[in-house]
Amino acid sequence: MLHNHGMSQASQVIRLEQPLSIDDAIDELPQEADLRPTVRSRSTLAASALIVAAAFVLSRVLGLAREVILAGEFSTGPEMNAYVAAFRIPDLLFLVVMAGAFGAAFIPVFGQYLEADDQDRAWRLASSVLTWAGVSVVVLSGLCFLLARPLMNVVAPGFDQATEDTAVQLMRILLLSPVFLGLGIAAKGILEAHNQFALPAIAPLVYNVAIIVGAIAFVPEYGIYAVGWAVIVGALGHFLIQAPGLVRAGIRFRPTLDRNVDGLGEVARLFGPRVVGLAVFQVNFIAVTAFASTTGDESVSAINYAWQLLMLPHGVLALSISTVAFPTLAALYSRGEKTQFATTLDRTLRPLLFLSIPAGIGLLLLRKPVVQVIFENGNFDSRSTQLVIAPLAAFAAGLLGYALTEILTRVFYALRDTMTPVITGVLTVVLNLLLCALFMESLGYTGLALALSVTTAAEAVILLLFLRGRIGRVVQPGFGSWLLKVTGAAVAMTAVILITAPWLEAALEQDGSHLPAYVLFAYAMGVYAFAFLAFAWMFRIPELRQMTGKIGNRMPGPLRRVLARLDLA
Repeated sequence: MLHNHGMSQASQVIRLEQPLSIDDAIDELPQEADLRPTVRSRSTLAASALIVAAAFVLSRVLGLAREVILAGEFSTGPEMNAYVAAFRIPDLLFLVVMAGAFGAAFIPVFGQYLEADDQDRAWRLASSVLTWAGVSVVVLSGLCFLLARPLMNVVAPGFDQATEDTAVQLMRILLLSPVFLGLGIAAKGILEAHNQFALPAIAPLVYNVAIIVGAIAFVPEYGIYAVGWAVIVGALGHFLIQAPGLVRAGIRFRPTLDRNVDGLGEVARLFGPRVVGLAVFQVNFIAVTAFASTTGDESVSAINYAWQLLMLPHGVLALSISTVAFPTLAALYSRGEKTQFATTLDRTLRPLLFLSIPAGIGLLLLRKPVVQVIFENGNFDSRSTQLVIAPLAAFAAGLLGYALTEILTRVFYALRDTMTPVITGVLTVVLNLLLCALFMESLGYTGLALALSVTTAAEAVILLLFLRGRIGRVVQPGFGSWLLKVTGAAVAMTAVILITAPWLEAALEQDGSHLPAYVLFAYAMGVYAFAFLAFAWMFRIPELRQMTGKIGNRMPGPLRRVLARLDLA
């Protein structure tokens, strides 16, 4: 996205974030630098920022609620396997064509025309990109509709005939979603370029609510197909809720396939590397689904549930920290401030590691209680829990690798280097395919999760080595001793978990209402978090003081004084 005024030089940086799913693409927060006043008052800006933050959190909560409801209805059964597999090709089309075109490629050029107050060229470009992307996705969706069965044989060759039939029908329904969600993403990009943030932030809520309503109200009569059609209704609602904003922005859409529209060549140039990066990532998911379908009747959905749980801490930690850091790093590099760039990178990595290390350990050691409390209801029973916790162990062990890859990829984009992350991504996908074939022989579907975690960790190491060659020292002096302290606090937390986890698991397995289970789980999580933070305080890890200091600034005076006495503010 374009960063106005002081960040205008960073508009030349190609942002190639790789949304891990449709949820990540439609939930993506606007960059911090986008939320700056032009002719808007500070109060209006603050209200917009509050709406965006609240809607983002609520959308993530609704997304989790959606998955919990689907788990209760379909568990890890054949309908859920078909549903997960049916999404792969529509996901590919949406994320590569529409999200690719209207993310890194379109927004910088469109925004530059708006900055220059050249409305005619801006809207001609918007019309052209929307026409080309729209025609492309409609044609490709039509082809995929006709070739749905052979494509499903590629995506999930291990399905039995009944599951394959369900997946093919679902895929044909879901192929409408790239068209409607694509219009929504286009609207989001245009509105954010006009400093309208509220409607794009609310749109994902409509998408999730539609699926939840479909799952609750219509599944008993229509089964999994009700969820498929609910996705389409939600995708259409995602666009329609933003339509009034487009009218206010003075939309001037005139379809055109003219290849000589000003700015279209620049959009195409920016689009190229992003397409490769996104396509490679999605092809990797398709390959994992294909392998998983051959290892058992419930493997595809079990891996998908485990992946959703991994994305909870990953989204809260890695995605949020890297999104906030990107504009600052891009601006520092543009100004040639290499020393400050390295210092800022170090300050970004430390809170990421401080939070990701205990989060990964906690998710690994507490994977069974986590799955029990979040998913175990309705048709999702203890057997389904056992199926999910096996791949979740491999994913949790790789959380740090996923977090580092996310932040290091953004660092390269801040350096205006798009090729290194793309080439590294291609190489790690090839490695992942080899490891999937190797690990699957002995570990089954769990080996696929392990292969993903190992190759992501390898990608992080490769990016780190390339970055070191590019900028020299990646971390500041004292990083080693700091990391040792964080590891020590994490080891102490691990000991507390190992001592108490059997008691927690036994308590959760007792029959009774679900509310006490949630309360017990929340209490245990609080104890484990306190154990880590207590040892972090003993070891004088500065990130703890920074966190509590920010929280303390919003607390009443007496609580601030208590934090100050504890040297936490």
